[in-house]
Amino acid sequence: MVNMVYLYIIKSMAMKTTDQVTRLMNKAFFISMLLLLTRGSASGQNVWRLSTEKEGIKIYTSIVPDSKVKAIKVVCDLNVSASRLVALLMDVNASPDWVYHTKSCVLLKQVSASELYYYSEISLPWPATNRDFVAHLTVTENPHTKVITITGPVVSGFVPVKRGVVRIDHSNGEWVITPTGRDQIKVEYTIHTDPGGSLPSWLVNMFATEGPLQMFRNLKKELQKPACKNSVLAAVEK
Repeated sequence: MVNMVYLYIIKSMAMKTTDQVTRLMNKAFFISMLLLLTRGSASGQNVWRLSTEKEGIKIYTSIVPDSKVKAIKVVCDLNVSASRLVALLMDVNASPDWVYHTKSCVLLKQVSASELYYYSEISLPWPATNRDFVAHLTVTENPHTKVITITGPVVSGFVPVKRGVVRIDHSNGEWVITPTGRDQIKVEYTIHTDPGGSLPSWLVNMFATEGPLQMFRNLKKELQKPACKNSVLAAVEK
């Protein structure tokens, strides 16, 4: 496709002045870059395969190049406001109550109502070693569609590496919350984590299938608690 663009330009150059040739070459370069970027974006998209569907919770997995661990996507409809869900996700102190196998979760730095850093330790069954990480949560809202995106990549620093706990250095999670009606939202949660060290396959599979399902079951229950019902995030419209 790119070669065809340049062939067309070269054929046209014979009938053009110097300025016109220059404009044609610039146009060819722009079109070529656009085509390459478009092809690159398409090839980089994940191919999601449905792994589990229970209780309205769909769990997908996707192969990630150069990684032994698959990416996970959870899709679920919830009968709550977007603001209530965001408030819960930003309440890191409540995480051990619903996030799968979370031993502890501590707020490290509150930048604003829509940005914070936190530390968390994940409890793993013997003989595996616990994992921990520091994550950076940021909330953004599209002013036109009202779609809310929360990113949570792990970051270095803040907390020294602890003896007997494996630090997770590569992980990136994202929540996309789309309003579908009054107090109704569609949630898409994607995450890919390299847990580091060596883990048995049965444990990896448990966190890839059982973990997301149990986490969203807990999330639904947590959102119905009286304390959560009265909680909203000021930075996000109700």
